[in-house]
Amino acid sequence: MLIGILQTGHLPDDLRDKFSDYPGMFADLLANRGLEFRTFHVEVMEFPEDVHECEGWLITGSRHGAYEDHEFIPPLEDFIRKSFAEKVPMVGICFGHQIIAQAMGGKVEKFKDGWAVGPQDYAFGDQKVTLNAWHQDQVVEKPADAETIAGNEFCEHAALLYDDRALTVQAHPEYGTDFIDGLMTTRGKGVVPDAVMAAARERFGKTSSSADIADQIANFFKKPRN
Repeated sequence: MLIGILQTGHLPDDLRDKFSDYPGMFADLLANRGLEFRTFHVEVMEFPEDVHECEGWLITGSRHGAYEDHEFIPPLEDFIRKSFAEKVPMVGICFGHQIIAQAMGGKVEKFKDGWAVGPQDYAFGDQKVTLNAWHQDQVVEKPADAETIAGNEFCEHAALLYDDRALTVQAHPEYGTDFIDGLMTTRGKGVVPDAVMAAARERFGKTSSSADIADQIANFFKKPRN
């Protein structure tokens, strides 16, 4: 199954020599699950010609806010709404989670209680999952078409399901502990409070549920649709 990765950001310059950029991270996360990938760097206005050019779409994280004035955001929202109308499945991670919610009528804002960084526990249905997070923005009002399927006290709408059309997750199943540590060293200084980053490092030993979420993402893409 061919999945188009809509790249909406890139790694900090200081981390590019050590880590794969976001499309590579997702290819690694979802490896050996029957998916192939093609990347479109929509942040620089490289968009697919049609929503059916791939069989599904994955929207990455970004340093940008969904509510900010960037050239690529309005056409990305249009693409999301058309994909939704045409029933082409979408997955959104972090910024992808937020921009799909915003495009479909939800509200995203810089959260008043600050940052979530490092391993976070979420109630995902009747299961507890632990995923790395890196965000201050979040979905504060979900779209009418979305069902909240995961959350915690800090992030109420941590994962949303739009029937069989979209699955979105606020946290980063593609981020490893070493990458979070790299973000704290590069982007975090002077932006994320020191106490938040120190608390994140204390949780670095927690077992990640990334493989389980990768299975859910792959199964969502491949499920039969009319």
